[in-house]
Amino acid sequence: MNGIFLTGTDTGCGKTCVGVALAEAARAQGLRVRVLKPVETGCEERNGALVPADAIRLAEAAQDRRGLDLICPYRLRLPAAPDVAARKQGVEIDPARIEKLYHEASAQADLVLIEGAGGLLVPLGPGLDMAGLARRSGWPLLLVARARLGTLNHTLLSLEAARTRGLRVLGVVVSQTTPELPDAERANLEGLLARLPVPFLGELPFGGRRLVPELDPGALLDALARA
Repeated sequence: MNGIFLTGTDTGCGKTCVGVALAEAARAQGLRVRVLKPVETGCEERNGALVPADAIRLAEAAQDRRGLDLICPYRLRLPAAPDVAARKQGVEIDPARIEKLYHEASAQADLVLIEGAGGLLVPLGPGLDMAGLARRSGWPLLLVARARLGTLNHTLLSLEAARTRGLRVLGVVVSQTTPELPDAERANLEGLLARLPVPFLGELPFGGRRLVPELDPGALLDALARA
């Protein structure tokens, strides 16, 4: 198992930015990196094709030059939950197809970064959500939390949801999604870190490309191998 599933406390919390930072750090260590963004909604249409901006950013950071059909198999126009956007477009999301693409990527790489859409309980289709996809695929989680008011509740609820579903959480990364972090929100964030039942893996400054303290992707892979 060399895949890590990036999920978040909500949409827009910085999953892609964290994924980019991890991909670049892994490549700097000489690791071969592949990325998988199974579903991207809100894709802009250009020249008759739907363009998944987040998937492209991840692929560029990883220098993953495979075709978009292998990196982002479900590209949806509506900026809504995957299940909603897929039904609107007349598409059915097939988890077996996603798993097949993961195994193909895994055979070519030291590390595969899989980025979900939204949070763990975002639906993909009848009876399947992001947590269910991670569970059936066996992917351990890296949870991205937003550095703002409300993150205590959102993060701890996400961790509880993962625990009750038998998902392994490698740790939490905090993403700063605004240029300034007021004192109250910094204090709130410190309160979160004091309560985390899983490792705190670092913080991504606003506009930054490296975690602080810098996360060692090789250490994550070692932890997966030991498990």
